[in-house]
Amino acid sequence: MEYLYEMHAHTKEVSNCAVATAKDLVESYKGTEYKGIVLTNHLNEMTFKRIHMEDASWDEKIDHFLSGYNILKKEAGDRFNVLLGVEINFYNTANDYLVYGVTEEFLRSNGDLMAMDLEELSKITHENGLLLVQAHPFRRDMEVADWKLLDGYEIFNGNPRHYSSNEIAEEWAKFHNKSLVLSGSDFHEIEDAGIGGVYFNKEIKTNGELLEELKAGNYRVRKVDFKHTRKE
Repeated sequence: MEYLYEMHAHTKEVSNCAVATAKDLVESYKGTEYKGIVLTNHLNEMTFKRIHMEDASWDEKIDHFLSGYNILKKEAGDRFNVLLGVEINFYNTANDYLVYGVTEEFLRSNGDLMAMDLEELSKITHENGLLLVQAHPFRRDMEVADWKLLDGYEIFNGNPRHYSSNEIAEEWAKFHNKSLVLSGSDFHEIEDAGIGGVYFNKEIKTNGELLEELKAGNYRVRKVDFKHTRKE
């Protein structure tokens, strides 16, 4: 038996570019084969600027960021396993980085994660046993990050409003012998549900189990044909 998990999803409560709420996310995946969702809300400047929190303390910002995760867990109840992830964007840069296995302690104890560079983020994620993946590395305006600082790449991004050049991303990961390759729907709107994800051989209930299975390579990626609604 396989267990399908969404690895890249956003909700309106935190991610300023999302249209769907946590309730919308649950309703979109209810009754499907998905057993869990890794919520990877944006941690970027606009996350806080749009709600006039740019001058708030880091702890206050993390309180807001975690509110999206807590709302989703409440909405999901026992229908899904909900895990905490994050998509980080540094100040004045375009690239996005997915971090898997994050905890509240990690988010609070390392200062302003958006003020780092990739080398520093790579250092602290690996010191904490986490996994660092570049999201949609070949999307327009992105720069492919130094493969030596990453654990892997998102090789399939299902967002229909962006052309992410998934085939190129997959070839790039193969060329650099990156065995950690992931797929996610990049859920922002209801229409995005169920396009990407990862199949595991066991049910994943904690971030510790998620890290263990990803590091062991005990999974396969989901890739579904979908129609882009906007050309880039």
